Amino acid sequence: MTIKEQLIQTIETLPDDLLAATLKFVQTLEYPIHKTPGICGGAARIRDTRIPVWTIVAYQQQGATEAELLYNYPGLTLDDLQAVENYYDRNREEIDGWLAENE
Repeated sequence: MTIKEQLIQTIETLPDDLLAATLKFVQTLEYPIHKTPGICGGAARIRDTRIPVWTIVAYQQQGATEAELLYNYPGLTLDDLQAVENYYDRNREEIDGWLAENE
């Protein structure tokens, strides 16, 4: 049995509340950018943080390096910064609108 099969088998035996929390965690890893009404004004944000995508993009456009961003936002990872880049590539108009609104 592969590790993946063992993991799936283990997850399937979890109580409903723990299963729901586990699935939410896995979904967060798979889709790290979220929009939630009432949090960050509904702007796309990184995982369960209150760091909007547009904030990171603004710093990148001002020349901030990955190292500087990770230092200033210790809860973020390189994967988070890649997710920001991917989201911006696919949603440039949306993020540019947030940037313009928050200049």
